[in-house]
Amino acid sequence: MNDSKTKVGIQKFGNFLSSMVLPNIGAFIAWGLITALFIPTGFFPNEELGKLVGPMVTYMLPLLIGYTGGRLIYDQRGAVVGTIATMGVIIGAPDTPMFLGAMIMGPLGAYVIKKFDQLIDGKIRTGFEMLVNNFSAGILGGALAIFAFLGIGPAVSAFTSVLVSGVDWLLEAGLLPLTSILIEPAKILFLNNAINHGVLTPIGLEQVQQAGKSILFLLEANPGPGLGVLLGFMFFGKGIAKQSAPGAAIIHFFGGIHEIYFPYVLMKPMLLLAVIFGGMSGVFTLVLMGGGLVAPASPGSILAIAAVTPPEGLAYLANFTAVFVATAVSFVISAIVLKSSKQTDEGIEEATKKMEQMKGKKSSISQEIIPTATATSSVFPGNVQKIVFACDAGMGSSAMGASLLRKKVKEAGLGIVVTNTAISTIPSDSQIVITQEKLTPRAENKVPAAYHISVDNFLSSPEYDKLIERLQNDATSEEQEVVEENRAVVAGSAEEDQLLLEENVFIGQRFRTKEEAIRFAGQALVKAGYVEESYVGDMLKREEITTTYMGNNVAIPHGTEEAKKAVIKSGFTVVQVPNGVDFDGERAKMIFGIAGKDGTHLEILSGIAVVCADQDNVDRLVAAKSAKEIIDIINSN
Repeated sequence: MNDSKTKVGIQKFGNFLSSMVLPNIGAFIAWGLITALFIPTGFFPNEELGKLVGPMVTYMLPLLIGYTGGRLIYDQRGAVVGTIATMGVIIGAPDTPMFLGAMIMGPLGAYVIKKFDQLIDGKIRTGFEMLVNNFSAGILGGALAIFAFLGIGPAVSAFTSVLVSGVDWLLEAGLLPLTSILIEPAKILFLNNAINHGVLTPIGLEQVQQAGKSILFLLEANPGPGLGVLLGFMFFGKGIAKQSAPGAAIIHFFGGIHEIYFPYVLMKPMLLLAVIFGGMSGVFTLVLMGGGLVAPASPGSILAIAAVTPPEGLAYLANFTAVFVATAVSFVISAIVLKSSKQTDEGIEEATKKMEQMKGKKSSISQEIIPTATATSSVFPGNVQKIVFACDAGMGSSAMGASLLRKKVKEAGLGIVVTNTAISTIPSDSQIVITQEKLTPRAENKVPAAYHISVDNFLSSPEYDKLIERLQNDATSEEQEVVEENRAVVAGSAEEDQLLLEENVFIGQRFRTKEEAIRFAGQALVKAGYVEESYVGDMLKREEITTTYMGNNVAIPHGTEEAKKAVIKSGFTVVQVPNGVDFDGERAKMIFGIAGKDGTHLEILSGIAVVCADQDNVDRLVAAKSAKEIIDIINSN
């Protein structure tokens, strides 16, 4: 168990480091192209334009990384303080590109200001918020910049010097190829960007300033090892793996998206030998022929490698030969492994899921490997009678999703029951189960025999229309009686008025964080007498499980399943946030705080779902000037 937790922790840490670098790849490419073109040994040497190279690598790139790292921790406020702190580490060691320092100070600055804001939350007098916000960011940011200038900058510079000395020793001893033993498996664990841009790039930039190129830029970026594996599946694979390998090879080699070959290695762990020995042979070739790049090749595409290969000497020959040799060695070993082992289609599907679990989020290229990857079970049931939406508590997101699909089912004339429930209470006879992506593994464990569908947007998922189309195609010609869901509904307008009142609709609100917005919506539920005070904390706990952002600028924060005991009666609060508030990278402008008891909230929730499924309706809600106008729009369904 401890080993598993350690592994997950390392993977999450690596993914976080990658998330600081990847949004700024365009800046790396811009710097690399300017370097390759205009330095004294470049394609078109130009002393004036060459002046861009130093400031860009010294200031621009580390500041972008520090800003992004701060934003990941605490949105815009964290980004600003993280950037201030990063500037301190840059000035503290001006002779060393501070990528590693930026990866430390950006998140640290954001973490400090986030904790400070949590400490003073609710303690600032009205009218002094802006004063406290601005001065706290300035004072803490300045203090962190001084700390970075005096301590972190020199420490990172010294650490980098040790690493440079270590690399020089490996080169002199002829042991640099052995680094592939660590680098290639680390790539599979999604530590590739952390290694490449956090360690190899700063050292490589030091070497570029001294020698005009660095071999280190190709230790991780060489596409040869992965290409050899994919070629092995093209010739000796079976089923889906064989069919998808050609497309994956093109994306990998020309697009530079290395993660596309990770599932192929994960389904056959012995293929680690192929990428390790392929990487070692490529590095050996680079050392032997004197290869290297003038800037990081990011992404690791053959096109990017060509763009930042120095024009002098035999650099192109050395670099391309290294890619070819790595590919050939990896291909031969892959062929031996694949020919001597059993292969199944299920292997690549399970490996793709495992890759996404390791990455900590859905992979953008998984569809290129398994076109049906959105469905987690490969057997679509016949004669479907029950579809279940499931979420953690069963009172919010699943109810909205079920409402939308129920409407589509009725419009299609299908006699299928569509219900919603908590994951812990999914009926054992459920045929199709729909959940948010992060909750799908729990749903699979609960009802493994069901056909599972993952969605990332309950309000406007394309999976709904795909499912309806498939159900229509599979339906028999026999007329089916429409079965309505047996659930409690709101009885009459008087009861509805008790659930959605004008005094619980709040216009023109502003929040710095989603936690602040959720706490506001929760406290409104408490004041209205719908829930006990403890329910607010449970709303925040629910958000930690998976986001309650539904899509279309709508979020529906609510409590966990255990929090239902804190619900006094069903009710809603509606919070309009015209400027939006960040919900894990999405902007929520309409927030519906929900307290559900005995299903009496489902009728209004269904109406909200149908209204908010249309972005135009959400835009009308955001533009509304009164609580009555908002309620009228919701009731217009």
